[in-house]
Amino acid sequence: MRLMSLNDLAKRLSSRFAGPAAGPMRISHPSRGVMRKAASVIKSGGIVAFPTETVYGLGADAFNPLAVARIFEAKGRPLFDPLIVHIADLSQMARLAISIDRRAGRLAGRFWPGPLTMVLPKNDLVPDIVTAGLDTVAVRMPDHLIARDLIMGSGTPIAAPSANRFGYISPTKAAHVLDQLGDRVDMIIDGGDCAVGVESTIIKLTGEKSVILRPGGVPVEEIEAVIGPVERGVETAKGPEAPGQLPSHYSPSIPVYLAGSIREIDFSRKDAGFLLFRKPDFTIPENRTEILSSDGDLKEAAANLFSSLHRLDKMNVRVIMAEAVPEQGLGLAIMDRLRRAAWKETAMPED
Repeated sequence: MRLMSLNDLAKRLSSRFAGPAAGPMRISHPSRGVMRKAASVIKSGGIVAFPTETVYGLGADAFNPLAVARIFEAKGRPLFDPLIVHIADLSQMARLAISIDRRAGRLAGRFWPGPLTMVLPKNDLVPDIVTAGLDTVAVRMPDHLIARDLIMGSGTPIAAPSANRFGYISPTKAAHVLDQLGDRVDMIIDGGDCAVGVESTIIKLTGEKSVILRPGGVPVEEIEAVIGPVERGVETAKGPEAPGQLPSHYSPSIPVYLAGSIREIDFSRKDAGFLLFRKPDFTIPENRTEILSSDGDLKEAAANLFSSLHRLDKMNVRVIMAEAVPEQGLGLAIMDRLRRAAWKETAMPED
């Protein structure tokens, strides 16, 4: 299948799809019966929102191009943006990738299951719609029992981006999925809040160089401790090699302005909401402020980032003013998301 045919596939989707009808949507808790039903939905070509340790994913059978096309349709996601394929055990790798070198083996041994995605040379069995026509495939093993149970019950790797409207804030609660996608999804499995709270780190391992395509839940410093120095990929608005490389992404519906420090934030503005790294030692408008971590813990800040942005986006404010966090460890991933959320805006609106 050539990339041009993917557009035709999406256009013919509504008439050719034979999976379950969407119907009224409700959130389901992960009982045994619910998990069996969710696996059945995946097997029959449906799409299911499910929790991982990073964010909620919107999954389909990775080897069913019609089902995967429904993900793009539900999210409004462009077909040039590749997906991550989730696995439950290493035995599923052979169906996805044709080459797994020592770096990949070392990283899998150290960080899987966990928030690390590896981009590897793909097996031709993987449909082009999953990889946006690239000769690579992005693979990870989630550190969440519900996610792995769904994959095992479905009997197939599951292609899954974040379960949100394309470009909007990623979901870390089942309610976020319901708010954004509603009955576009066949099922939503509620597994509670996501523990990591930012998407996986993505590393490309197809040549001699190891390249970070997206910072995320595994700090770059920890990766380098396992395989040595890594390079940073270049963000692009055309032909991304992995999810999350577009300059504008993870955005609320109201403008985000990223301040270099808390001293640059004007707390006197009555039309602003505030996103702060830690609790300051002066008075702030608490009813319009979200604090990522009271004592400045980067792990806690990452876990709270998207939920805080969701709450601010529902407030009666015209702008969100965000404080920068230290760019070390998980702070690199937090700042990546904040910069992409703020990327479109060039001028601060007047109070």
